Amino acid sequence: MSSVSKGLINLVNAVFQLDKDWVSRITMAMIVLSLVWGILGIIDALMVRIQELSWGVSQTLVLTSQEYYAGIGLHAMRDLFGFAVQLEIAIFVFLSYKILHFQPRAKWFLNIGFILFNIAFMLLEGPIVAYPTFNDNYFPAESWYYLSPYGLPAYSQDVVSPLWFFGWELMDIGVYIYVIWIIYHYYLATKTYKEKLPIFGVFALMTSLMIAIGWSGEVAANTWDILNYYGLVGLNVISNQIAFGILWHSIVYISWMPAIGAMYYLIPLLAGRPVYSDRMGRVAALLYLVFSNNVPIHHLYMVDLPVYLKILQEVLTFGVVVPSMMTFFNLWATVKGAQVKMNLITAWISISFAGAIAAGVTGIANGDISFDAIIHDSMWVVGHFHAMIFWSIVPAGFATLYYMVPLLTGRMWYSNKLGWIHLVGYMIGTAMIIVGFDALGLAGLVRKAEIYPLISAYVTPEIIASLGAMIADTSTLLWLGNLVLTLLKGKTQNFEGVSLDNAVSFIASTLEAPRLDKIEVPLHNVKSALIRAFEKK
Repeated sequence: MSSVSKGLINLVNAVFQLDKDWVSRITMAMIVLSLVWGILGIIDALMVRIQELSWGVSQTLVLTSQEYYAGIGLHAMRDLFGFAVQLEIAIFVFLSYKILHFQPRAKWFLNIGFILFNIAFMLLEGPIVAYPTFNDNYFPAESWYYLSPYGLPAYSQDVVSPLWFFGWELMDIGVYIYVIWIIYHYYLATKTYKEKLPIFGVFALMTSLMIAIGWSGEVAANTWDILNYYGLVGLNVISNQIAFGILWHSIVYISWMPAIGAMYYLIPLLAGRPVYSDRMGRVAALLYLVFSNNVPIHHLYMVDLPVYLKILQEVLTFGVVVPSMMTFFNLWATVKGAQVKMNLITAWISISFAGAIAAGVTGIANGDISFDAIIHDSMWVVGHFHAMIFWSIVPAGFATLYYMVPLLTGRMWYSNKLGWIHLVGYMIGTAMIIVGFDALGLAGLVRKAEIYPLISAYVTPEIIASLGAMIADTSTLLWLGNLVLTLLKGKTQNFEGVSLDNAVSFIASTLEAPRLDKIEVPLHNVKSALIRAFEKK
């Protein structure tokens, strides 16, 4: 066997952990595919930024309108579902296995779910055509799903292939297989696990139930669309959108709940204290489940629906603030006065905590009917949910991956310095994106504006957001490079027989922040420089 072949085999083994147990293999496969879809989704988003930046700077469009709108659609599908949802399922599977020590059953079932879920995104992408010009975006050019009945015969002049809807259906099946497998193993664990379920486990279980409930409306809407496509049933557009709207809001909490679970696990551990109120954490998890799936109409305030129904949705929307305030107080009280060593895991989970508060404030404003009348379907809304993603969901994901990767692979991170450079660049870039989006929204720019009036209120924020995206993306590429180097060249470490808490604490200790007080400055050089400065005067 040639050295090239051996190197390729070693790379595949390192990436997919083929020499490890089944839980490690399936977890790593989910993480790898989630990163693949995540990177492609980032490229889609960058295409959108380039198109809007090009218009503002030079009044030219470098992409076709089809590519622009497909970029928006694929960015949402790949990053929100292919990346975020699949990554959190991977985290739940691996950490639940570590915490509950269950014996995995029905492995074939989870394997099938993994395959169907990832095939779905290939169908959603549409046909890939290389000649006469490259095109892989016919389906997603229909843009985001809630624009239904776009793409349906007799309801839209632009009819999409039914494979678009079948792609959604496969994703739905894969999602339900994922959560059924997790819920089933939590059910089995209750028979053998003698201690009280840890709060992280409670959030993993509540999120799985939230997914099962939240996805139900989308499954109904998408199945309805397929039946309508073939002329088997009629379609009520508003009812269809309300059904799908159950997922609109719950997907935010489906994506954010793992971040809260990560906070409840990492913050007490890093602070060296038990959580301030264990009961408060458990009640908050239950309240999140109750309030996350019952507000589909708050995305349809501008639709001609009964006013009393809109007011009820407004009240229920504000209801989710209650478990959030409970969570923020509980975690703040846990860490107050503690001596915490700063490392990459601490930094990322702290950003996730603070970012959730900053982004959540704009979400409260969105829930108000009168304010929604001003900012509805504007870039302000895009700024809100990107703030939630960039400043809370993704940082908690990085905090978790920084200890999960060594646990999965037995290799420590290759470069601590690259990790800190990534963190700084990421935060600068994402701050620019969010400030730009919010400014555009407050100035009245609607979402998906490929072209817009060439005034400073629009052009300047577009430039800021686009440059921020490039900075954040470049920084994240450094993290990805660090991950690859870790898989291939990271120092080996055996965690067999080490408890999860001790392993995480050890990994965190290897990722500490650079110490400024250790930077040595020769005093004689300082003295000489001062003397020369005074002599010149």
